[in-house]
Amino acid sequence: MTQKTAEGGDVRLTGISKTYGSFTAVHPLDLTVPQGSFFALLGASGCGKTTTLRMIAGLEEPTTGTVFLGDKDVTDLQPHKRPVNTVFQSYALFPHLDVTENIAFGLRRRGIKSVKKQVDDMLGLVELGPFAKRKPHQLSGGQQQRVAVARALINHPQVLLLDEPLGALDLKLRRQMQLELKRIQTEVGITFVHVTHDQEEAMTMADQVAVMNGGRVEQLGAPADLYENPRTTFVANFLGTSNLIEAEVVETAGDTVVVTCGGSKLRLPDERCSAGTRSGGKLLVGVRPEKVSLTHADDAAAVPEGRNRITGRIVASSFIGVSTQYVVDSPACAEFEVYAQNIERDARLAPGAEVVMHWNPAHTFGLDADQDIDAGVETVGEGA
Repeated sequence: MTQKTAEGGDVRLTGISKTYGSFTAVHPLDLTVPQGSFFALLGASGCGKTTTLRMIAGLEEPTTGTVFLGDKDVTDLQPHKRPVNTVFQSYALFPHLDVTENIAFGLRRRGIKSVKKQVDDMLGLVELGPFAKRKPHQLSGGQQQRVAVARALINHPQVLLLDEPLGALDLKLRRQMQLELKRIQTEVGITFVHVTHDQEEAMTMADQVAVMNGGRVEQLGAPADLYENPRTTFVANFLGTSNLIEAEVVETAGDTVVVTCGGSKLRLPDERCSAGTRSGGKLLVGVRPEKVSLTHADDAAAVPEGRNRITGRIVASSFIGVSTQYVVDSPACAEFEVYAQNIERDARLAPGAEVVMHWNPAHTFGLDADQDIDAGVETVGEGA
């Protein structure tokens, strides 16, 4: 089944903000969610993501600004009059109704008598046909979540809002449901706006992610672009792990910036610097742990020319199956992290070993050194 709504349009927030007394939950922001996209609002507890979602739903009244669905200003419309449905973490299914009647609830409330075909279509979409007569307590968490999604979608909303819908599920089921939700969104073709604190969840499902922090959007873009090209230390640290090194700019030669840190000279592309690159200026140089290779100091001569390199000593290692995660201390950076795939493990790479860390300069990015180098670190793993 494919349902494309002709009366859709982008979700547009213009100058939207929310204050509670002296506390500002959402600072004025402009945000466009393209029609038919899977869009994620990602951030830690208290960042304003759920408040933003609730303003789209009409469950919170904006202090300033306007909410548009397509060309229609819906800012003053009551929630039930907006072409929007919300799926919450609790699912809020009716325990006394079976799956069929839970899904049909919205249609019956609108006085629609003939619901069988629409309900059957939805049961097929969420792959719950054999469970049609079961009550919610007879379903797994993932099945209950799919009933909640079907109950929302049967109303043919322009936009489906998802507020931490996978938060109550265990890790394996959550990953399975991420793929399920993405499949359903692709099939029905309507706009999904998904709130989550889980970075992997946002990266797996969304076409675009808005990373929120302190009531503001830190950065907006496709998951791969946010990960590869963070523009702030918060995004660099919150989306995965980054090694950030305080460095001094020595020169800019053509499209390459040269910096020094702890006696090492590193290069990075000028286009990957989000800060000024004047000689003598400071820069935070970043590289993701999985981009770095680790070579024992005895084999240092084998490291290819042209790679960025830093020498150090392994202080800790953790074998996690798919990779081994190393922590290396060096004059350039304490606790530098390296994730090495377990393909051909070198037994000499153990705590105490002297090593060379090296990587392609193209994998290096530069950030404004005036930022907090640890921004985003302490918030990882916190609840929504």
